[in-house]
Amino acid sequence: MPKIKTKSSAKKRFKVTSSGEIKVGYAFKRHNLRKRSVTARRQSRGMFVLCEGDKRLVSYLIPYKF
Repeated sequence: MPKIKTKSSAKKRFKVTSSGEIKVGYAFKRHNLRKRSVTARRQSRGMFVLCEGDKRLVSYLIPYKF
């Protein structure tokens, strides 16, 4: 049976930690940031860990990372 291809867009957006959690960047950080409060901008820095339900969906896009 042939290997399943990894989705190229998912490769760029998600990082898998050594413990198997998936990290992803926050959304809405490209433009129109003046409309958001300083607190909202600061809290959306960096990356966050996906919940279990979303992890299952992403695992179909990145099949060999788990």
